[in-house]
Amino acid sequence: MGRRKRAQKQIKTQKKATVSKVFKCPFCTHEDAVECKMNRSRGLGSLTCRICGAKYQTTITYLSEPIDVFCEWIDECDAAEGGEASTAGAAAHDD
Repeated sequence: MGRRKRAQKQIKTQKKATVSKVFKCPFCTHEDAVECKMNRSRGLGSLTCRICGAKYQTTITYLSEPIDVFCEWIDECDAAEGGEASTAGAAAHDD
């Protein structure tokens, strides 16, 4: 006499999180307006806003993802904005 066979439990796998390729524009603040294109053969990542036409392009590596290019763009926008604010602040102190 043998034992009864038990039903095998199904192994549940978690879905892998995907990284977005469409972002919110920092200039016109429209959701899902900035599209990222990665040209790995040339080593270029480019962002383009479909609403206001803002563009950004940077070099990428084989490890770069679209979110990396977008973050670099945001960092450069903040740096440019900070540079303008500091020159305006210096002019205000001269008066």
